[in-house]
Amino acid sequence: MIKVKLFAMLRDKAGVSEMILADDPATAGDLIGIVGDRFPDIKDMLSCGKILVSVNQEFAKEDALLKDGDEVGLMPPFSGGQEQERQGIVRIQEGPFSLDAEIARIKNTSRAIGGIVTFLGTTRDVSRGGRVEKLEFEHYAGMAEKKLAGIRERAINDNGVIDVTIIHRVGTMPVGENIVLIVVAAEHRDEAFKACRFCIDELKRITPIWKKETTPDGVVWVEEHP
Repeated sequence: MIKVKLFAMLRDKAGVSEMILADDPATAGDLIGIVGDRFPDIKDMLSCGKILVSVNQEFAKEDALLKDGDEVGLMPPFSGGQEQERQGIVRIQEGPFSLDAEIARIKNTSRAIGGIVTFLGTTRDVSRGGRVEKLEFEHYAGMAEKKLAGIRERAINDNGVIDVTIIHRVGTMPVGENIVLIVVAAEHRDEAFKACRFCIDELKRITPIWKKETTPDGVVWVEEHP
């Protein structure tokens, strides 16, 4: 048996968030065909070539082989833990975070820190020229944290910075709330700015987190992030 998990607009249109397949599809592509036949409302979306697939919380292609007990995630395009020698973290949470507390935490990593760069993302009341009343964020639990941890490690290793924190909130949030925080500590500012930009760009590119906007005209899942 294979567990299939649907996210964001796929889940909404299908009316289910997960299912168990006893058919034993040979590949992820075969599984997509089975799911599309079972849920006609998402069949076109599944066959458009834009859907992302994960097998056991790692991205996979449609020719990936499947076996009994696998967990497969079907996802529309989307908008770790503490190490002993570092104070930076990756975390996904529902409640608010403290910018001051996270900066203070990462400053304890090293006395060699000469600069700290932060990125703070907030909810706004306009999107694509229209008014937004509230936003909802959801994520693929487990996989999203893995991707953030990988982004953090690459930012540290590739840019020569000392430490990085990445925090993203999920759930329903009104306009004006803090959503995402990235804190980068480095010896020099150039490396810190570069690593901070890398983190937010990669977060939006590869992390399975989706945004739903409530507007006066209805609800919209946002597929592309600027």
